[in-house]
Amino acid sequence: MAAFPLPRRFSARLPIVRAAAVLVLPLALAACNEARTAPQADKPRAERPVLVAPVKFEAGQSERTFVGVIRPRIETDLGFRVGGKVARRLVQAGETVTQGQPLAELDIADLTIQREQAEAEVRAATSAAVQAAAEEKRLGDLRTRGWTPDASYDRQKAALDEALGRRDRALRALSLAENALSYATLNATSDGVVTAALVEPGQVVAAGQPAIRLAHEGEREALVAIPEAAVERVHAARARVVLWSDEGRSYEAVLRELSPVADPATRTYAARFTLKGAAPSPKLGMTASVTLTEEGKGRVARLPLSALFNQGDGASLWVVDRATGAVARKPVTVAGHDGRHVLVSSGVGEGDLVVALGVHKLDPGAPVRIVQSLGL
Repeated sequence: MAAFPLPRRFSARLPIVRAAAVLVLPLALAACNEARTAPQADKPRAERPVLVAPVKFEAGQSERTFVGVIRPRIETDLGFRVGGKVARRLVQAGETVTQGQPLAELDIADLTIQREQAEAEVRAATSAAVQAAAEEKRLGDLRTRGWTPDASYDRQKAALDEALGRRDRALRALSLAENALSYATLNATSDGVVTAALVEPGQVVAAGQPAIRLAHEGEREALVAIPEAAVERVHAARARVVLWSDEGRSYEAVLRELSPVADPATRTYAARFTLKGAAPSPKLGMTASVTLTEEGKGRVARLPLSALFNQGDGASLWVVDRATGAVARKPVTVAGHDGRHVLVSSGVGEGDLVVALGVHKLDPGAPVRIVQSLGL
């Protein structure tokens, strides 16, 4: 497509317009740049909002918190003392039972037959013993009169002793058969709560096989997994238990048992802490926090772990100047760690404000603006 032709008077002036544009454009761009950069050079540094925590020194105490589960002091797996087929299970998991209450029953058909057989053996042995006793009495009378030799009487006396022994064995067998029949009913050994039902009707079980798991009524304990690093200190520490479902109530606890062998999977040691004065008793299976407090030496400041700053040249904290609002980095001495807190023994003073969050984004002398103070 052909270009639209310009009038003659505009064509003569076009070179002059182009030259003027080339001279004016750099000057205009330079003026724009100066207008943009001049205000930025005079703009002050923006204040960075921070969260701070006050430094408060207190007696040195080391605390560590572990997650535990409320368990009974005694939990027993109950089983039938004889084998057989389960006829009925009378309780469900979670039910409260009393001592002597039936929990499950076996099919008693075979056990009843065994008892009847033992009764028959007793009757037969008793009859034989009575007959042997009568024969021994007759021979004894004849020997007294001199009408029978002593050898005959001695043989009959031995037969009587054997018959009496057979009768005693039959009586013991009858007692065992009656006991076996009574063992067909599994009874609760104490008051408590059924925590697991391990058998179902129709299942064939062996003697002693766990059938019902019973948590005995009484003391409650917190079961905790203690790591290797805290095993040596757990004996001297004070324990406090707080339930997740009731954080307003805490229980004093005493270490009752510490496993001497570590769990092969987690490499932790099972510890049981008995709850003192737990009224009302916590429900079994509840989750709890077990805090172990160990007395230390000297005075330390407990600060958030997020306040600690370390770039390979030692631990330090960012301290806010109350007058200027600027931050300064101060090296500190760390006495230990306590869960989510760090224990500082020196390097900062009482009442100093340290930055508790975002310490990796600060520079020395940078102004900050306190938006919240964390009270510990």
